[in-house]
This record gives sequence, structure tokens and C-alpha cells, in this order.
Amino acid sequence: MSKIAVVFWSGTGNTESMSEFVAKGVRETGAEVTVYSASEFDPDTLEQYDAVAFGCPSMGAEELEESEFEPMFSACKPRLKGKKIALFGSYGWGDGEWMRNWEESCQSFGAVLVNDSVICNEAPDQDAQSACINLGKALTL
Repeated sequence: MSKIAVVFWSGTGNTESMSEFVAKGVRETGAEVTVYSASEFDPDTLEQYDAVAFGCPSMGAEELEESEFEPMFSACKPRLKGKKIALFGSYGWGDGEWMRNWEESCQSFGAVLVNDSVICNEAPDQDAQSACINLGKALTL
């Protein structure tokens, strides 16, 4: 059975809500899933999982949250080469530039993106909820 981690940071609750739908998708496949806030996760924890979904909203000038999420994610980068990951997050402005930059960064250090990333404006609507569930399922393949 696959072991999947879902790791997120959320300021308004929108990305946290998305993380719950990602976890639901993992559970629907019968795989084991653990949901972590960014402050609870580190590179040593990463080693316990077959795949990881990372969720972070767009902050500031379309960038990752810099006090908790970005330091945790940067610490994990050296161990992501060849690791199956997926990305998700919400935004309130912009056009998704933060996600495109994040995807490029992940690919540059060898992470394997298993699915199209999921972004949504503000709270996840029905389409975003379904996309998050499918993202969770993709992590188990």
C-alpha cells in the first residue's frame, strides 16, 4: 500500500480545504495518507512517504509563503530528486505565476510531478474540489 503525505500552509483556510480534498482522493484509492501543516513536516519525515502533495497559496508578489512553507520546502528540495510529488494552492490575485515558477523549480531539481497542479481563486469550487481529489488519486499510481 502506498503511503502519501499531504503538506500545506494556509492563511485563510482555502489551501487547507484543498488539502482535505487531496487526502480524500488518496483515501479513495485505499492508500494511506497523513496530512501535515508545513511546520510539522521536514526532510526526515519526507523519507517515510512514497509520494507527497505540497500545497501553498500565492503570497505577496506571487511567491510561496516565506516564514514557514518556503523554508520547509527548501530544506526538502535535496531529497525530492526522483520523488513523486504534486502541487496545489489557492490565490486571490494574479494569474498563477507562482505555481508556474514552483513547477519549474521542482522540475529543475528532479522531482517527478505526477499530475497537473491544481490552483483555484479563493475557496475551492466544485471543479477545484474534483481536481484536488483527482490529484490525490494520481499520487497513488
